[in-house]
Amino acid sequence: MTGEEGGTAPLHLKEALTVFAQCLEHQQRAGRKSVWLVPEVREQLKELPNLIRRGAAAAVPAPEAETPPQKERRSTPAPEGRPRAAVREEVPPPQRPERESAAPAPWDEPGSAGLGARKIEPLQTRGETNAEKIASLAEQAEHCAACRGLGTLRDIMVFSVGNPQAELMFVGEAPGFEEEKQREPFVGPAGQKLTQIIQAMGLKREDIYISNIVKFRPKIDGVKFQGPKNRKPTREEMDAAVKYVMAEIDVIRPKVIVALGATAAEGLLDVEGSVGQMRNQFYSLKNIPVMVTYHPSYLLRQQGLRGRRMVWEDMLMVMEELGLPISEKQRGYFSKS
Repeated sequence: MTGEEGGTAPLHLKEALTVFAQCLEHQQRAGRKSVWLVPEVREQLKELPNLIRRGAAAAVPAPEAETPPQKERRSTPAPEGRPRAAVREEVPPPQRPERESAAPAPWDEPGSAGLGARKIEPLQTRGETNAEKIASLAEQAEHCAACRGLGTLRDIMVFSVGNPQAELMFVGEAPGFEEEKQREPFVGPAGQKLTQIIQAMGLKREDIYISNIVKFRPKIDGVKFQGPKNRKPTREEMDAAVKYVMAEIDVIRPKVIVALGATAAEGLLDVEGSVGQMRNQFYSLKNIPVMVTYHPSYLLRQQGLRGRRMVWEDMLMVMEELGLPISEKQRGYFSKS
């Protein structure tokens, strides 16, 4: 960080502190009395006093010979706390209209200060209705030169399914064997489990919009006939295709997005980490709350109540954000007692 001319502290540091304070205020308004920080963030906070002192010294002009030295300004470092989600931008984006249900957050667009600092190409849509606009995006994805040019994806495109006016959107990583065969996301065993989750929320699958980061099934190297074998997409594959799901979000403007699994979270939010670290809190993307939870395939592998309960706790938060009614029976799903 370097001092900016005419300031009293490094510009990026001041903005980062502002963002951090806003995150803590948001946690307080949400009713949380304590927050937690990962070790890396705690270590960075310990360095704040030194950074502020160095920035202040760099910004103060050298005194003339007869001018008494100015006292060094000291600032108190921001209190420890766990932001509602990883801070994704150093500079808060311009204010824009928000849905009433969307939690305000100072970080918004992916890529400006994310792990990969992605620059996502905006796409133009055709049509008057949301359905027509989604169809135009699917047509563009079918001929995606960046995706097909990788040579690591198969030929059949699987775009999306569901209500283009939906308030809830689920995003996975990439289609698999069954999805490629039926050309529809989440129709295999994991898709059936997702349908059960949706129904447990009191919704129908046709009420929801479902998509993936990558629109083509990833190839497995050295396998001539891939059959039912699947693999998760690489970062390169997701970076080539993420512009389509971002454009879908712009068209649909759901009230809540759910990222299914760590790979989907990385592709969508440009963050890395385990689902265990990221779940049960809201991130913000395009001013829309995003919940990261386990992929339905995880529930197929983990048959115990603990995994199901964690996913259900995430869905209860999503239901509350959507303003859906929650019965006592629903709140008790997968509890040990």
